[in-house]
Amino acid sequence: MDYHWIKIFEKEENDDDYLLKNTFINLELKGEKICITKTDLGIFAFGDKCPHNGASLSKGFCSKKNEIICPLHRYSFDLKSGKATSGGAFAIKTYPIKINEEGLFIGIKAKWWES
Repeated sequence: MDYHWIKIFEKEENDDDYLLKNTFINLELKGEKICITKTDLGIFAFGDKCPHNGASLSKGFCSKKNEIICPLHRYSFDLKSGKATSGGAFAIKTYPIKINEEGLFIGIKAKWWES
């Protein structure tokens, strides 16, 4: 699968300058609204829209179980897999994170015509 790897930070250490634990950064990359957060288990990127009723997940909060909790109906989603941990069989879109000596990147799947 082809990805567009978009640099977010110059170095992994720079994430502390912009991203405090359990807070959010909202970005729009390649037309997709993406939310980034940092927890005790790492940095995660996911779609900012709750699949249940469309609420902005960045207005929610992170749980100690490494979940994002929707502010509207309190549905919860695992930040790593995107799978619902409560509230039904929904899932949020997640995006891979790549960290290397060149920086911290988010992967956006290339469209079929971009491959």
